[in-house]
Amino acid sequence: MCDVDLPEQSPIATGDGDSFIESLMDTDLYSMGAYFSDTNPELVDEVIERSLAIEDRGLRRFSDEEGIGLEDTFRTLLTGLAVRYYKSVAG
Repeated sequence: MCDVDLPEQSPIATGDGDSFIESLMDTDLYSMGAYFSDTNPELVDEVIERSLAIEDRGLRRFSDEEGIGLEDTFRTLLTGLAVRYYKSVAG
């Protein structure tokens, strides 16, 4: 774990962790991950796995190797990131 100096007004520094968590939930990425997870629970693991593969191989290479359009590959990556973000914040 790395040491980070937080500003005094930070919700973490003041012990107000609930407001900090609430601020994390008030993002488009969180909302997108929550929506996908709620409407497609059977696909959550798959989209996470595919997004990790895209990260490892790179957007263009994954697109070319899988025969998937670049925009669809990007959407999959973004959805996977959103779901991972949602899961990390929501627990």
